[in-house]
Amino acid sequence: MPAFAQTHETTIAAPPATVHALIDAFPEWTRWSPWEGLDPDLRRTYEGEGVGASYAWEGNKKAGEGRMTFTSITPEQVVVDLVFLKPFKAQNVVTFDLTPDGPGTRVAWTMSGERNLLFAVLGRLFFDKAIAKDFRRGLASLKAAAEG
Repeated sequence: MPAFAQTHETTIAAPPATVHALIDAFPEWTRWSPWEGLDPDLRRTYEGEGVGASYAWEGNKKAGEGRMTFTSITPEQVVVDLVFLKPFKAQNVVTFDLTPDGPGTRVAWTMSGERNLLFAVLGRLFFDKAIAKDFRRGLASLKAAAEG
């Protein structure tokens, strides 16, 4: 199966610890995730804290259904195992790399994984553009939350 990876970056005028705190706890994602608001009746389940903590969601056709689990958390990086169940099944890895940049923080948000041949073609035609748009919107919201 073809592998894919997509990374988007921004610089946030806040210290790494401030940015990290918005990423390393799933309940904080409601403040900046680009997928918030897709379903006003979204059902969320949070379990645990730190490595091994998870967030499951179930919503309408736009929000879908899935689960995220923190697999690694260091001061420089947060890694998440992402499993989509609906509207299609997929498993990806999401990584946030945080690098001090003067008084601020450089954030690189990457999603990687493998796609079957059909999704590899569709990904290049449609999904990658949608993901890029969502990641840019999410990084702008993360920036606003950290700087606010």
